Amino acid sequence: MSVPGETDALLGNSTPSKPSRLSRLSKHLRSDLDPTHGDLVLLFCYVITGLLDSSSVLIWGSFVSMQTGNTVYFGLGLVGTEDDRWIKSGVSIAGFCLGSLCFATFHRVFPSRRRWVLCASFLAQTLCVSLAALIVTIYRPTRGGPLSWLVLVPVALIAFQSSGQAVTSRVLNFGGLTSVVLTKEMRRIGAVLCLLFGVVLGGLWAHSSVGMMGALWTAAILKSLIVAGWLAWKGKCVEETE
Repeated sequence: MSVPGETDALLGNSTPSKPSRLSRLSKHLRSDLDPTHGDLVLLFCYVITGLLDSSSVLIWGSFVSMQTGNTVYFGLGLVGTEDDRWIKSGVSIAGFCLGSLCFATFHRVFPSRRRWVLCASFLAQTLCVSLAALIVTIYRPTRGGPLSWLVLVPVALIAFQSSGQAVTSRVLNFGGLTSVVLTKEMRRIGAVLCLLFGVVLGGLWAHSSVGMMGALWTAAILKSLIVAGWLAWKGKCVEETE
C-alpha cells in the first residue's frame, strides 16, 4: 500500500466548481429568448392598449396609443377648433414618435432578443406609466379642467412607452402580430377580444371615482407582469447566441 503524497488529497478531491448564483443569473439574463408563443405577450399588450386609450379618451379627450385617431384630432385642430383636444393629441403623437426612435435605437444597439434587453424595455415602459400614475395620484387633475402639465406630461409619458410595444412586435418577428401559435383568423379574433376587454376595463375606471389613477396603476401592474414573464421565459443557451 503506497503512502499518499502531500498533493494526493488535493488532486483526489479536485471537482469542477459549481457556478455561482451571480454567474448563473448573468448567463440567464444574457440568453436570447425563444420567440415561440411571443404573440401571447403581444395579445396581452392589447389589453393594456385598450385600457389606457379608453380611459384617456373619456377623461382627457385624446388617445395615448392609437395615433390614427390623434392624427385626426390634431389635423382638425390645425384648421380651427374651440377645444384643446388637438394640443393633447399633438403631444401624444410627439411622445409616440420620440419613443419609437428611442426604443428602436435601444434594440439596434443591443441584441434585440436578449432577455435583459426585453426586460429593460418593458421595465422602462412600466416606469413611464408609474410616473404618470404618480403625477395623477398626487395632483389629481380635474376632468375638464384647464390644460396644464398635469395632463400633458402624463399623456406624453404614456404615449412614449406605448411605442415600445410596437417595437417589440418587430423584434419578435410579429410585425402584424403574425403568429406561429394561432391562425391568422384566431389571432385577429384574439386581438379584438383583448382590445375590447381592455376598453371595457378602462371605461369602468373612467366612470368610477378613482378615474385615470386606477387605470394607470392597473396598467403599471400589467406591465410589471410582462417584465416578470420575460424573466421566466424560455430562452436559448448563451453558447447558441454568442
